[in-house]
Formats: sequence, C-alpha cells, structure tokens
Amino acid sequence: MCKASWHERAAAKVADTASKIPPHWRLTPNDLQRARETKDLTGPFIESFLSSEEISITRLASDALVSKIASRSLTSLEVATAYCKTAAIAHQINNCLHEIFFDKALERAAELDAYLENHGTTLGPLHGLPVSLKDQFHVKGIDTTMGYVGWINTYQGISSSDKIHKTESQVVTDLLSQGAILYCKTSLPQTLMYGETINNIIGQTLNPLNQRLSCGGSSGGEAALQALHGSSVGLGTDIGGSVRIPAAFCGTYSLKPTPKRLPYGNIADTNPGQRSYPATVGVMGTSLAALKLVAKGLLDTEPWLRDPDVVPIPWRTDIETETLARADEKGRAIPDARPLKIGILYNDGYMTPHPPITRGLHIVSRALESAGHKVVPWDPPSHKAAADIHLAFLVSDGGHDVHKQLALSGEALIEPLRNVFEFKDPISAIEIQDLSIAGRNACAAYYDYWNSRSADDGQDVDAFVMPVAPHAAVIPGCYLYTGYTEVVNLLDYSACVVPVTRADKEVDVLDEGFQPLNEMDKKNWELYDKEKYDGAPVGLQIVCRKWEEEKIWAVGKIVDAVLREYERREGSIA
Repeated sequence: MCKASWHERAAAKVADTASKIPPHWRLTPNDLQRARETKDLTGPFIESFLSSEEISITRLASDALVSKIASRSLTSLEVATAYCKTAAIAHQINNCLHEIFFDKALERAAELDAYLENHGTTLGPLHGLPVSLKDQFHVKGIDTTMGYVGWINTYQGISSSDKIHKTESQVVTDLLSQGAILYCKTSLPQTLMYGETINNIIGQTLNPLNQRLSCGGSSGGEAALQALHGSSVGLGTDIGGSVRIPAAFCGTYSLKPTPKRLPYGNIADTNPGQRSYPATVGVMGTSLAALKLVAKGLLDTEPWLRDPDVVPIPWRTDIETETLARADEKGRAIPDARPLKIGILYNDGYMTPHPPITRGLHIVSRALESAGHKVVPWDPPSHKAAADIHLAFLVSDGGHDVHKQLALSGEALIEPLRNVFEFKDPISAIEIQDLSIAGRNACAAYYDYWNSRSADDGQDVDAFVMPVAPHAAVIPGCYLYTGYTEVVNLLDYSACVVPVTRADKEVDVLDEGFQPLNEMDKKNWELYDKEKYDGAPVGLQIVCRKWEEEKIWAVGKIVDAVLREYERREGSIA
C-alpha cells in the first residue's frame, strides 16, 4: 500500500506539472517520439518548435536582454513569453522541470512593462530578466519538493505547517526586488548529493546535447534547461560540485562563490544542521556576463542586512577592473603589465582524467601561453584526502535526515546512493572535532602550497585550472569520484566553470600503455567509451582563493576570451 501510495503521488505531481503547459505549446506524440530518438536536442531540434523571433530572443545573453528591455527594443512580456515557451518545450523533450508557473511570470512581465512605461526607468538591474531556479528555492504559491515525494504539497515535508506555499527564500525576494521574472523550478537528484539528476518524482534528466550521457547534478535541470536555451541564467546551489558539474557537462558557465557570500536564508536543504561546510548559492548561465549580472545584482541589495550569515562584502568593482586590466579584449597579456599566472592540474593523483579532459587542459595551457600569460604546474596536497574529510561531514548524521524524508512517503532511496546513505549511527561530537581539525590542517597545507608557488618568480599564482570530473558528461550510473569538486568545497575557494571543447572520438583515444593509480582509477579508465562520449562538452573549473568572486569572474572572462581567440586563430580547438 505504501509503495503504491508514493508512486501515485509522484504520478499525480507529474501530471499536475504537465497540465500547466498551455495547450498551444504542447508537443504531439510524434514530436515526443522524435525527441526520444534524437541524440542532440539542442540547436536545430528544439528551434524547430520556435519562431524566428523566439529564437532570436532566447539566443541573447542575459546582459543583452536587460539592455534591450531597458531601451524598449523588447518588452518584458515578449521576453518572458519566449522563455516560458522554450522552457515548456525543453521540459517535454528533456524532463528538466519540477515546477511551472508561467502564468505568474507573464503577469509579472506585464506589470514590469507598465512600470517602465509609467516611471520611465527600470525597477532594477534585472528588470524583465527571466531567472530559473533549482527546486530548493521557496517561491510563494509554489511547491518545493527537492525531489522528495513526501514533500509534495507540504512545507519541507510538514503537511500541517502554516508555511506551505507562503514562504519565500531571501534570494528570491532579492531577485524580485531587482526586477527579475521567475517562471520555473528545475530538476535535481533526490537528497541533492549526487552528480547526476534522478529522483522518484520525475525520473531522470539526461544531457540534451547527448542523451546517452548525464546532465550532471545536483543542479542538473538548470544546466539542461540552459543548454536548450530555455533559460539564460538561473540559480543553483553547490556543496560538493553541484553548480560546477552540470555546467561542465552541458557546455555552460557557472560561478561557485565562497559560502555566505550570497544569502542562503529560507532555502530548503539536506541535513541543514551540518554547518561546518555549508552549501552556497551559485549562479549558472549561458554566458559569463550572466554570472556577474545576477551575483552583483543580489549583492547590491545588501543581503547581509537581512541574513546574519552573509558577510558584508559588496561586489568589488575595483578588483574586477584591476584583474581585467591585465589583458586586452582578446585575453592577451598587455605589454608592461603583469600577466596572469595560472596553475594547471592534470591529475590529482587518485583519478586519472579521460582523454577529452586531458586534451582540454592542454588546450587551456597552450592558449594561455600563446596569449602571453604564465602557466605553471600545480601539484598540491592530496585532493582525495581533503575530499574524504568533506564527505565525512556530509554523511555525519548517518543518513538520518535523508531517511526521515524518505519515510514521509515510503519511497525508496535511489539506487546509486544506497551505499552512501546507508542508515547508521551518527558520528560522535569527538569525531566531529577530530574531523574539524583535519579539515583545518588540510586548508592550511593547501595555503602553504599555494604560497610556495611564488618562490620561482616572486609572483603569486592568480588561479589554477583543473577538471571538474575525471570525465566529460558521464555515462549514467558511472560517476565514481567527486574529489575534483569536493576539495574546493573543503577549502571554501571561489570557482568558475568555462566550456573548453567537445570530446572527439577521432582524437580522444585511450593510451594503451596506461597504468592505473589504483583500482578505482582502473575502473574509471575502463568506463571510457569514445563512441558514447563523442561530442560531449568538456568544461573545466578555474579556482581562486576564498572570497575572490570578483577576481575569479574576471580571470574566467580572460580565459574564455583567450580560448575563443585561440579557436578563431587555429580554426578549431583541438
């Protein structure tokens, strides 16, 4: 009875969400069948359901959208309608949305157009910008399930709460105050703690660029929607790689700030009492400009006045400007100025990246050097050891919070997480203290290493580049190691993901003489299939020290410009 009950509740939720798609935007059974049979749903496929005007609007970057709305070249209603329709089609072919509230978005857009007409100015820097949200953010009048069946039509599983559909995350309030339009919430994995996107409500979200692969997680629906241009910018969260993994897998951009830089108040979470290594709100988008636009827009509201956890640091334009001044518009180092000094980590000593990732790292290295910047090897303390400390905190409650949420409906834990969240006793306060000391020591060792890299030339390393994962967008069920992302969470560093290239079966062949570092490395290497991975996006993360969001964004912009110029000059990135 219990099993049937949760299946029925999940099915009813899926049907309710689908019913919110306007009839004239619904696809035919033949269209849906074609989608199932098509490898790449992006570009020509999804655009076949859109008008030329809608394609033009949804191809614009976020900053261009707000500029055109402010100049009245486009109306908020035109933009919102184009994005709602594209998101509706994206969901039907890619299963990437948990919540749809297009009616509220269109009503809001009309109000913003009236505001601009009556006041002659915009409401704020995000005026008319559609922003999608991972399904952790509370929006008034809308469900937040976070992938749990037991949370449907409740407040975080509490069916008697007076907060049901009446709670708003602070970051949502701040987005609205700056003129944003909210229109949908995107899919995520049950528990949030998985590098793919699957739950018992909507099933699995795959990679729209290659449906044989995963879109990543936990903010997977966000990246999938953006790859389909159903969103130009959105918010996710990151506690172990959750805005970086999907962006890298789907060929988009993301910014992971240091925790407590952006407000996390009233955001649903797994094991929310674990505050030693908290999650952070991250920004994901189809352009680097989108990341700054939203991050700065949120900081301009002075969120630290309403959220006691937020550090009182506004967006520091001087740091951004100073960093950008070290390169020209094509990313080339400026003569007589200090070039960037960038570390490159090819292998963390535990898991060897697949050939497409290694090639991507070499591309970045060559492109930076050809642009006049300094590139140095990066061989820091063990990432595996740091990641193990971080994971120990994430599961320190013995899975009690996860199993409490599962028990609300009787739903099963998704298969990939059954070992990770096996129900057991929480660790003791003494163990927590020991782990805290180990984490502090790991951070200190990394800082010492970073500082030592200035010994050769007296110049500090500005940032380092490394894989997001040891593979491109992974084959579903084959994600074995999150050490490349979790180490950044343990260190609290700032990180930015930029797309670099695509896997190429003709170029990215296995090294027959490869010697695995360990059994897990051997298993990961054996999972590489050049045919399945062909065409998969290769994104890499750029990492700065903590509280350096402005700098990492600026470094990301320079690196991205260098890569695009390198591609133009060489004919292709290979």
